[in-house]
Amino acid sequence: MAHKKLLFIKDVVLFTFTAFGGAQAHISLLLRYFVKNNQYISEEELLELNALAQVLPGPASTQTLVGIAYKVGGLKLALLSFLIWIFPSAAIMTFAAISFALLDQKDRFVEILKYIQPIALGIVAYGAYQLGKKVLHTQVSIFLALGAVIATLVLRNAYVFPLSILIGGMISSAIETPKEETELRMRLFSNINRKKMLSFIGVLLVLALVGAVINTTSPFSLPIRLLENFYRNGMFVFGGGQVLVPLMFTEFVQMKHYLHSSGEFLSGFALQQALPGPTFSFTSYLGVLSMKNFGYGLFGQIMGGVIGVLGINLPGLILVLFIVPFWDDLKKITRIKHSLSGINAVSVGFIVAAFLLLLVPMGLNFMSAGIMLSTFLILNYTKISPPIIVIAGVLLGYFI
Repeated sequence: MAHKKLLFIKDVVLFTFTAFGGAQAHISLLLRYFVKNNQYISEEELLELNALAQVLPGPASTQTLVGIAYKVGGLKLALLSFLIWIFPSAAIMTFAAISFALLDQKDRFVEILKYIQPIALGIVAYGAYQLGKKVLHTQVSIFLALGAVIATLVLRNAYVFPLSILIGGMISSAIETPKEETELRMRLFSNINRKKMLSFIGVLLVLALVGAVINTTSPFSLPIRLLENFYRNGMFVFGGGQVLVPLMFTEFVQMKHYLHSSGEFLSGFALQQALPGPTFSFTSYLGVLSMKNFGYGLFGQIMGGVIGVLGINLPGLILVLFIVPFWDDLKKITRIKHSLSGINAVSVGFIVAAFLLLLVPMGLNFMSAGIMLSTFLILNYTKISPPIIVIAGVLLGYFI
């Protein structure tokens, strides 16, 4: 068992440093590292955990990884996997915000990684194809996937994600669930620890109260207010990093002026896009600059980075660790079980929409199209792992 945990940690490290392309691409890497390579869990279990993460607020990739780790080795392995996953990108974003010398070299950095974006799009396409093969088996699932694509592209609104997930789950549950329902539902929900749920919501209320009571001139005020801001957004953001970024821009730049300009915000976001790992680590950059712009020193800025990445991730981490232990029972409730097919179908639609939305700003020339198609074909028809493709892309950008 100890050997299996060490092997799992090794795969978490590999996943962390090769997970380019955002949450939409991560599902294909999770499938490769944790299902196909070493079979820690089954494909069905991965899809179920991904569906659960889609229903919950917070970072879907992080929650899915933590859920896998919990199934493999319990709470300690889940927490260790979480820290390994978030630390590298959060540390780089923290350093980038502190050292503007690094940001001054951003043009060279982006030049070296110019081939990473088409590689990431190839991974996204591979993820959509693999997930689509597994879940799009009925007319209803295909309809839901197409509906999610159209809704995402047309509406371009944060509410599209939770509403699409809710509607998809309700439609598949209503169509596929038999009329009879077991007594499991009442028995299961009667066992839910209400104190834990109240504590989960109470943390937000306490942070908001303390932040309001403490005078804004106090050195303790801004860190507490930042923690409340990040924790609150972590509780209510659905749809992953693509939804988080516009919400953060509105609150931190336009409303509260924690950051002085959109240039500061966009520079950090551009850097985050070139890094592997969770998009939610972008909040460490926001936390550092917020503290820096209000006169805090090096220690305060580092604290801002820690507050940002932990605050945004805590709600989702708490929720997934709270639910996964009785998820095997929860999914036995027929209406919940049959809603998962609709949720997964909608997820395919999100991946396709993300691919199209990322394709437009990148542009489609002969070189980028060739790299993207080659990445898809390599992943689909060979056993070459994503790290080799990513390293090849970096080397190509460095020497050409």
